[in-house]
Parts: sequence; structure tokens; C-alpha cells
Amino acid sequence: MKLHLIGAALALTLAGTATQALAHAHLVAADPAANAVAPAPKQLTLKFSERLEPKFSGLAVTMPQMSGMAAAAKVEVSPDGKSLIATPSAPLSAGVYKVSWHAVTADTHRTEGAFTFTVR
Repeated sequence: MKLHLIGAALALTLAGTATQALAHAHLVAADPAANAVAPAPKQLTLKFSERLEPKFSGLAVTMPQMSGMAAAAKVEVSPDGKSLIATPSAPLSAGVYKVSWHAVTADTHRTEGAFTFTVR
């Protein structure tokens, strides 16, 4: 009987470990937030649920109303490895911007998404 309990506990422990190892990076917060109307940000910050692989993760900021013209920005991963930070090379002008991102974690799982915000 005790052997069955030990086996069950071991199986639950291993199942929990496997789930964590197969986790994907999900966007948990963005500044500016999706659909926000705000003054021009000096930086865009996207926070994820997992540590990112810097060489394989990134984002692009475009203006869909201007045929997808890209806003040049320096993109880096935060020191904790869980955020993408983009610093525009020039102030963003008024208009709608689309942020398209892709995130890759250490286990090579890739997630991607997009959202818009408006600079007033």
C-alpha cells in the first residue's frame, strides 16, 4: 500500500515538472497597453510569463495606416529575461501603431502576437 502511494506521489511530481518544462512564453502585460490611447511613449515594454531567448525574440512597431511603415526602434531583452523593451529612435507621431512580437523560450517554443495602440 505504501509503495502505491510513493509511486503516485512520484508520478504527480514528474508530471508537474514536465508541464513546467514545456511552458510557452505568454504576453502578460504591455506598456502602452493594447488599445490604449496615450502620449508618445519613450519606450515600449512587453512582459512575458517565461524567460526569453534574446537572439530569437523581438518586436516590430508599424503604422498600418501608412502601408505598414516601420518605426525604427532598438529592441533588447530586460536583465530578468522576461521583457522585450523597444526604444524608438525618434518620437512617435500621432496615429495608430501596431506592435507585432515573437517570443522564444529556452525550450525553443515560439509564441507570437500583435496589438495596437494610439498616440494622441
